[in-house]
Amino acid sequence: MRTTYYDEDDILVIHLSDKPICREVSQDWNTHISYAEDGSTVEVVLLEAKASGAFPFKIEHALAA
Repeated sequence: MRTTYYDEDDILVIHLSDKPICREVSQDWNTHISYAEDGSTVEVVLLEAKASGAFPFKIEHALAA
């Protein structure tokens, strides 16, 4: 998994797989999900990521029990 943030456009792209994209679906006006042929999620694109509170991430570290 890797993420790319485009500061000038406030767009966050979360890449989950390197599989080819065969279908894209808009969940709402600012969330778009791309799928591979096998139905797995390839990437998620969030428009206005900072404005919606999705970026920057809050990272918490903890020890497994």
